[in-house]
Amino acid sequence: MYGFQQNGTYPPVMASANDSKWQKDAADQNFDYMFKLLIIGNSSVGKTSFLFRYADDSFTSAFVSTVGIDFKVKTVFRQDKRVKLQIWDTAGQERYRTITTAYYRGAMGFLLMYDVTNEESFNAVQDWCTQIKTHAWSNASVLLVGNKCDLEDRRTITAKEGEELGGNLGLEFFETSAKENINVKAVFERLVDIICDKMSESLDSDPTLVSSQSKGTRLTENANTQNSGCSC
Repeated sequence: MYGFQQNGTYPPVMASANDSKWQKDAADQNFDYMFKLLIIGNSSVGKTSFLFRYADDSFTSAFVSTVGIDFKVKTVFRQDKRVKLQIWDTAGQERYRTITTAYYRGAMGFLLMYDVTNEESFNAVQDWCTQIKTHAWSNASVLLVGNKCDLEDRRTITAKEGEELGGNLGLEFFETSAKENINVKAVFERLVDIICDKMSESLDSDPTLVSSQSKGTRLTENANTQNSGCSC
């Protein structure tokens, strides 16, 4: 069930990055695989800052709430493959939910994020899991991320509580800080590795699922229909 659309049609992007580095990365067709990833969670949990820290190694506290959806492209090397990541930063506000859930289908991985200083965002994790279960492919990989762990004096959710929630939902758990660059790269690397492992298992069981092309590899939507293991 894994797949991507190399030149596929998606709903219109309401806000997008226009810097020259992004344009160069987006135009680069030299890759083995392309993965569509989404960062989801309540508004103001730090999704945009997290994406900018990973994609551009930059941080600013001046971000305003994302309107609709935005994305960046980053190419990485994992497991001897050149992997192009299309990472979507979704708005957390309820009024944008219809727009953002339209992007769930086709996503191979999700970072489900809450703010360790915001109990409401933590309590909303189950609802976001339901959104994934409803709108995404059944085998999409999901990691639970507790962001802003640098704000220890303002913390309301302990690491143990985050770990227990992740265990109950069948999700691997990380605490991160976009500001201090704690575990940002590790989270993305782990998510990509999980997807690569699933792809390898699918291709080992049925090599016909791959159609080799000159620019990247396309996986059919019927590949690997087994569940991701997420019980959310």
